[in-house]
Amino acid sequence: MTTKTYEKYYVPAQSPWPIVGAIALFCIAFGAGHYVIDMSKQQAGFGGYLLLLGFAILVFMLVGWFRNVIDESMSGLYSAQMDRSFRQGMSWFIVSEVMFFMAFFGALFYGRVIAMEWLGGASNNAMTFELLWPNFEPVWPLVKTPGGIETQAMPWTGLPLINTVILVISSITLHFAHTGLEQQKRGQLKIMLLLTLLLGAAFLSLQVYEYIHAYRDLGLQLDSGFYGNTFFLLTGFHGMHVTLGAIILLFVFFRVLKGHFTPEKHFAFQAAAWYWHFVDVVWICLFVIVYML
Repeated sequence: MTTKTYEKYYVPAQSPWPIVGAIALFCIAFGAGHYVIDMSKQQAGFGGYLLLLGFAILVFMLVGWFRNVIDESMSGLYSAQMDRSFRQGMSWFIVSEVMFFMAFFGALFYGRVIAMEWLGGASNNAMTFELLWPNFEPVWPLVKTPGGIETQAMPWTGLPLINTVILVISSITLHFAHTGLEQQKRGQLKIMLLLTLLLGAAFLSLQVYEYIHAYRDLGLQLDSGFYGNTFFLLTGFHGMHVTLGAIILLFVFFRVLKGHFTPEKHFAFQAAAWYWHFVDVVWICLFVIVYML
């Protein structure tokens, strides 16, 4: 009589990190909202401090949670089924992120293609704009608000184009880092991964400079009507995702320095690479739709 053997499946213990992450996200959302209000009213408030606290808690959560998962992985607790579960989880996470950005792109589409035409008198709305927005011209980008505020559109040349080139190159360097890992070329892996991180930092720095340029020189702000709202929402949320991707890659880089990952077992590296390539693709779509069209 033969005894059938079953693959082991590790079930982790209860973890405090999900609730810690929820607290961090609450502080970030609540703090960011109040920070914007404080800036619009040009007054001092607690929004900025709460926002910083939220980011600090988020970093604390990431460090603690990543440490637990790394320790479990290096201890050999994960089976092939666990590896498949991680892959499925990361895949669904990226799908949810796609839906997140599709919602914002959908809002932009509705404003540009449908609402703007209605305000311009299309269909049976010949007198709509005379009542809601006299002398309205349905031309994108909308650089004038009903309240009379005028701004300038952000051109696609200059900083946006430079940032696009930077992100595309970062995807290439990350691919070569992955190739180095699979071919056991640790030197290539370290150099290319470090270069990817530096390119990500350069992208974020230039985006901050772009925001300063928009506020100071173009008069493009959050209260600059529909164009200003969608511009900062789309680019801002994308910047947050690039920041998160850079943090994940930083953890992966530290693990590479410690000698972690083999050509056969390196899903943590793959997951980080998937996410980085995803934010790169989102930026290319954003660059074409928001800046160029």
